[in-house]
Amino acid sequence: MEQADRILQGAEDLFLHSGIKSITMDDIARHLGMSKKTIYQFYKDKNELVIKLVRKKLEEDINEINKIMKSEGNVVQQMLDMMKCSGEILSQVNPVAIHDLQKYHPEGWELFKGFKGQFLVEKLEELLTKGKEQGYIRPEVDVRIIARMRVAQVEMGFDTRLFPTSEFNSWKVQYQFLEHFNFGVCTLEGYKLLEQYCKNIIPQY
Repeated sequence: MEQADRILQGAEDLFLHSGIKSITMDDIARHLGMSKKTIYQFYKDKNELVIKLVRKKLEEDINEINKIMKSEGNVVQQMLDMMKCSGEILSQVNPVAIHDLQKYHPEGWELFKGFKGQFLVEKLEELLTKGKEQGYIRPEVDVRIIARMRVAQVEMGFDTRLFPTSEFNSWKVQYQFLEHFNFGVCTLEGYKLLEQYCKNIIPQY
C-alpha cells in the first residue's frame, strides 16, 4: 500500500470510530506510527484529508451499487443486496462523523449531498421503475417522489437530535427505515419474496 493510501486508511479508521472533529493530525500520525511531517507531505491539512476520504468512500459505494444494479435477478433481491451493503457501511460509522462532516467540512458535505441528491436518487428511480415492470413494485408508486423520500430518510436517521446516540443504535434506525421502505413499495408478490429473502438477513445491532 502506498504511503498516501495508508494515511487515508488510518484516518478513515479513526474518523469512523471517533468522529472527525476530535481526531487531530497528531492522532493520525500516532495511530500510523509515523511523523506528522510525513502526513503533510501528502495532505496539506485535515480538511484535504477528509475531502479525499469522502471521494474515496463515495467511489467505492458507487461501484458497489452499480455492481448490484447490473446483477441478474429480480428487483426484490437487488433491494435486499443494497440493504446488506448499507448494513456493512453503516455499522462501521459513528453518527458523530456524519455530524462533524456537515458542520466542520462543508466541501466534503457538499460532495456527500451531491451523491445522495443525484446518484442515489437516480439509481432508486431506476430500481423502482424496473420493479414496476417486473410486477414487484406497486404501480401507483411515484418513483420520483419515493426515491427522494428514501434518500432523505437516510440523512434523517443520522440526525442525533431525533435519534440520540445514547438511546438509539444508528444501524438499527437505518434498518428499520429501510425495512419500512421495502415493504411499503412492494406488491403482494414482492411482499412474499421479501419475507422469503429476509429470513437470511439478520440485522447486526
